[in-house]
Amino acid sequence: MRSPCERSGESEEQEEAAVAAAEVREGMGGGRRLCLGRGPHGPLSLSGTHGLGELVKDTIHLRSCRAHSLVPASCSLRQGSAPKLSLQHRGLGPQGARALASTLTSNPDVKRLDLWDNGLCGASAEALAGALSQVAASVGDVELSENQLGAVGAQAVCAALVVNPAMQRVQLARNSLEEQAPQYLAELLLAHKGLKSLDLSSNKLSDQAGETLGPALAENTGLTELNVSWNHLQGPGGLAFARGLEANIFLRVLDISDNGFGDPGAFAVGEALQTNNMLKELNMNNNRISAAGALSLGLGLRVTQTLRMLVVSRNPRRSAGCFAVLRSVQENPVSALELLDFSIRDVQVSREFDDLTAQ
Repeated sequence: MRSPCERSGESEEQEEAAVAAAEVREGMGGGRRLCLGRGPHGPLSLSGTHGLGELVKDTIHLRSCRAHSLVPASCSLRQGSAPKLSLQHRGLGPQGARALASTLTSNPDVKRLDLWDNGLCGASAEALAGALSQVAASVGDVELSENQLGAVGAQAVCAALVVNPAMQRVQLARNSLEEQAPQYLAELLLAHKGLKSLDLSSNKLSDQAGETLGPALAENTGLTELNVSWNHLQGPGGLAFARGLEANIFLRVLDISDNGFGDPGAFAVGEALQTNNMLKELNMNNNRISAAGALSLGLGLRVTQTLRMLVVSRNPRRSAGCFAVLRSVQENPVSALELLDFSIRDVQVSREFDDLTAQ
């Protein structure tokens, strides 16, 4: 039996027959049988509309690849009408992105699009963004991590996502989103009401990015999960971002690990936890928080009623900081905390700390 990719060598007559079949699809009954002519192994027939739709989509993909002088993606053909289209590590580049865009706009079955590590940047990102803006009733989950979108690609993708109300989950990790990209991300946070999860980790986002994204986070009305780990949110930028958490009333999960918020950022997070009654999971691993910052964070831990998981490992490297955090949790009569991660394996703790953990 021939693989789907081998269809690219079939006759033009068979392709024309497939297109003609698409034109009469609306008039077909569920159980009718349609003959598309004679193929190399005899009459080519399809029962019902499902198989017909598959052939039409394959034909569109093959023609699109031919127009851009590309070898057809066999994995794309094999996945057919599956709700997830996965094309990881395919090196699509600009031409491949254009071919995929043509195929994607004709396939309403795709709900999740995975394009991890495909060298998408500049023109290729713009081509893909054009397709995303046209599938508003379809794709709701897109994975674009490990590409090189940069500011130009971020602008195109964010603009497409804004007009796609079905989009709920977007992953943009490791895409070099420094420079002007944060302003487009802020516009996305302000305009999109249905977006639930956003991953911006490992993007070299700087202080300026924090000052841009912080106010947008405060005004956002829908995001429930945000990952900005492994960036450069420090100093005034980290402080501005942390303050954005105070006014946000939708976020449930926040990962700000491996940034460098320092004690000022810890103080801002502590203040936010005193008023924020929605956050349930917070990861502050490796943020240069000293014992003084731990005391400031404790102000929020004494009153929060919703936080269930807190990770503060690799921060207060002294017993005093760890003790301050733990004591604050113990003094909160309505604390919902279920997991407190210190990871203090190399820290000498006091007898008082040991006694407190035993309670």
